[in-house]
Amino acid sequence: MDTFGKWRIVLADDHALVRAGLKALIELDRRCTVIGEVGTIAQLLATVDELPPDLVILDIALGRENGLNAVAELLTAHPQPRIVVLTMHDDPAFARDALGRGVHGYLLKEAAAEELIRAIEVVMAMGTYLQPQLGAQLLSHHHPEPAQRLTDRERDVLRLLARGHTNTEIAHDLYISLRTVEAHRASLRTRLSASSRSELVDAARELGLLT
Repeated sequence: MDTFGKWRIVLADDHALVRAGLKALIELDRRCTVIGEVGTIAQLLATVDELPPDLVILDIALGRENGLNAVAELLTAHPQPRIVVLTMHDDPAFARDALGRGVHGYLLKEAAAEELIRAIEVVMAMGTYLQPQLGAQLLSHHHPEPAQRLTDRERDVLRLLARGHTNTEIAHDLYISLRTVEAHRASLRTRLSASSRSELVDAARELGLLT
């Protein structure tokens, strides 16, 4: 299969049937190709070294291992892959831990297929994706990490959104594609649990982006 121009993905899950299902689902999107499947941290690190991926989809439970323990080493790989955690752990503490370690996306295995593809799209556009229900739970515990961990680009997009710029104007001002702006906007809504422009404006103000 010709993989040129596609997002090269490695699946890290200790259940072969889960990996097979994920591969079939992901490759329905022509932008994606699965180049490796692993069930342990050792296999994951070896595969990333041999076949550098653009994205790793990582389960927290890899047999008796905690998949999050691989994150630090993954982030030192060259080129550095994006990382999406796909797990059954719905405790916000796990999401907080994963984000704190530097992963770029976190969602649950119960998520709809289209949400997984959306998460991949957002993360590959250099955004961060947190499943909305988990984002709401994190905010309900008054934990500020999602907002504090906005990337510089996300802050730029949020600032311009809050100042009333359209997606097209933002794309022009930041020299990025319209699709990238849309992905960042979706990421911001998720991370800040904002369902409207006014809530994004409030978030920008709280972050000191309108001063």
